[in-house]
Amino acid sequence: MREQQSGETHSARSRFTRRLIALSARFQRPMTLGVRGLVLDDQRRVLLVRHTYVRGFYLPGGGVESGETLVDALKRELHEEANVLLDEPPELFGVYFNRRFSVRDHVALYVARSYRITEPRAPDREIAEAGFFALDALPAETTVATRARLAEALEKTPISPYW
Repeated sequence: MREQQSGETHSARSRFTRRLIALSARFQRPMTLGVRGLVLDDQRRVLLVRHTYVRGFYLPGGGVESGETLVDALKRELHEEANVLLDEPPELFGVYFNRRFSVRDHVALYVARSYRITEPRAPDREIAEAGFFALDALPAETTVATRARLAEALEKTPISPYW
């Protein structure tokens, strides 16, 4: 029973957090824009993060702030979420309409292969976990959208216009 209540509380908190972020973004930016990084290591493992406030594993990324370029936002988010510093410019893979988040949200997906990690990412209030995972052994909680982007970029499946 306690497990069910915990899951319901987490789910309610996640819905509330997503709604709060969307409402806040509506006043700050008429259209929201985000970035995600598909970061691959030499063993062809992908960097994923798990947040504390929403379920699942995601490609690292976040919102683009006023006055910030897409690449600058990606650099900031990769550093904040995984202690990753890019050594070379990332490659823009695609821009997606994220209708699950808002009717005004778009996400740019970049592929990064040249980078360094300053130190292992310790868990904190935002990031519960960050690490590299083999493509054939992704965590069960990897989101549907993350799996779809990996398939599009790495397995050449048809590219969706939607995140």
